[in-house]
Amino acid sequence: MKQLLQELQFWRNYDGACSVTHMAGSAVEAGGDLRVWLQWRPPLDNVNALLSFIYTLLANDTRSALEAVGLDAYVGFLHRDRPGRASLALDLVEELRGVYADRFVLSLINRKIVDHKGFHRKENGAVIMDDDTRRKVLSVWQEKKQETIQHPFLQEKISWGLVPYAQALLLARHVRGDLDEYPPFLWK
Repeated sequence: MKQLLQELQFWRNYDGACSVTHMAGSAVEAGGDLRVWLQWRPPLDNVNALLSFIYTLLANDTRSALEAVGLDAYVGFLHRDRPGRASLALDLVEELRGVYADRFVLSLINRKIVDHKGFHRKENGAVIMDDDTRRKVLSVWQEKKQETIQHPFLQEKISWGLVPYAQALLLARHVRGDLDEYPPFLWK
């Protein structure tokens, strides 16, 4: 058991290091101070404010999907269980974060849907979006969720908004023994 816990901690640390490397590689500048550095509690720059907001939306969608298929969103594999933390939802977000959330945020910036004027710094240094920017982001997020893709495992066309549900359903089928292996969402 001790070895299993050590391996789990290794993978948690590895995941954190990969996240930093991924975001550093995705660094962009798009007017003003829109630069990427992984920091979202609280977000200290515009990009991390966007990432934090989108990760929250994705985590909520994923939590709802897990609960819809009968799984406990609060008992995870990778993320430590803590009271009030939807650890399994966060586990599922990990496989969707780069291809769904991060790409979405970068497209907001690159398409100039958001700019530095839509963000404000609070006294504690945290950066927040103004109401107009938040409305714009939510509108484009809803549009993104309607776009259809070919699911890599199911080989069916589904909307991006159904991807968390499809993955939750596949995970539930694996946990219940209907699938030998869980097919992660691998998108190119």
